[in-house]
This record gives sequence, structure tokens and C-alpha cells, in this order.
Amino acid sequence: MSRVLLIEDDRAVRTGLELALTRQGHAVDAAETGEQGLELLRATPPDVVVLDLMLPGMDGFEICRRIRTDGDLPIIMLTARNDDMDVVAGLEAGADDYVVKPVQPRVLEARIRAVLRRTGGGPANVGPPPVERHGDLTIDRAALMVSKHGEPVGLAPTELRLLLELSATPGRVLSRQQLLELVWEHDYLGDSRLVDACVQRLRAKIEDDSAAPVYIQTVRGFGYRFGPL
Repeated sequence: MSRVLLIEDDRAVRTGLELALTRQGHAVDAAETGEQGLELLRATPPDVVVLDLMLPGMDGFEICRRIRTDGDLPIIMLTARNDDMDVVAGLEAGADDYVVKPVQPRVLEARIRAVLRRTGGGPANVGPPPVERHGDLTIDRAALMVSKHGEPVGLAPTELRLLLELSATPGRVLSRQQLLELVWEHDYLGDSRLVDACVQRLRAKIEDDSAAPVYIQTVRGFGYRFGPL
């Protein structure tokens, strides 16, 4: 059973999602404000956070940044609009995925299960050695650890999964759609925002200069590749 922290100020939405997720086998802690959510998080650490962006007081963007600063807990944000600025801002704050309101419980459940699988799983394809060295970067696939210059690099689950997928076949170009299916397990077309925002966060952590990336390179008009170094 996974534990979900749901932070949502709309009582009807909060109650409905709490009931649906409980029926699907999750243990749910629900909060109506960001401040209450942070208290619950400290008292009973969850496996995943479902976070509304538009909260009274401390908004979802700030809550997301605080959670991400303290660790790599998976975060799925809820947004009332499919608004590019809101979605991109939430992803840049550290969210792993998002769902647009009105929320369909089956969709949210699928996203939760996908992000939890990313917490502990690497790419499906087998071949590269468990520990790889790419320049100053070391990737331990067995331990799911990444280090640079011998120092650990803290990556959120989605960032780690993206790095594992790209580095599994250095030099191979993967389209945004391929990465959506491999990393986020989304089976619909579009939404390159998830990929691009995660790439930006990953570059900020592993590149010496994220404006001139060595590891995660852009292939304009198509997607991304790892190296060649």
C-alpha cells in the first residue's frame, strides 16, 4: 500500500479524490492548505504528493519548491487550467507530472502508479553495465545513484529515470514522444513541456554549464541524446 499526501483546498474535490484513492488501495492523508500539508509530510512521510497549485496562503508552487529542496519525493500537481505558464512554472518548481482539473480518478491513479514505478525502476532494456562512467559523471544503475566528481547528485525520481533512459544508449536520439512513453508512461501525443522542463532541471544538476550541455544534448526539432562526450 502506498501513502498519498493530498493537498487540495476545494473540499468537494479533496473528499472525492480521497475516497477514490482509498478505494484504489492507497492510504491517503489530506490537507486543505499548504501549511497543513507540510505538517502532515513531516509527521507521516508519504510515498507521493498530489498538490493543487492554487492554494490559499502558501501556494502550490512554493510548497513544491520546499518539498523538492528537502528531497526527491514524487510530486504530481493539479491545475485548474491547461495553462502553459502555470504548467511550466509548476514543472520548473520540481513537479514530476500534472493532471488538469476536473480530475478523473482513473487518470490520477495511473499517474500515481507510474511515478511510483519510476522511483525504483530503471530502463527496461538490459545491456549497459551496472556502473557506468561518462566523463566526470558516474551512473550506478543497480543502486540508482548518480555522482559527479565523486560527489552524489540528488535527482528526483523522474530526473533519474530520464537520465537512465538517455544514457542507456549514448548517442542515440530519442524524440520527446518516445521519452514521454518511456519515462512518464503517457500514451497520448504531445505535451513536450514535461520533457523539456525535466531536461532543464537535470542539466542544472549534472552539467558544468547548462547553457552549453555536454551530457544531455538537444537535437533541434526532434528530441534529445546523451553525449557523445
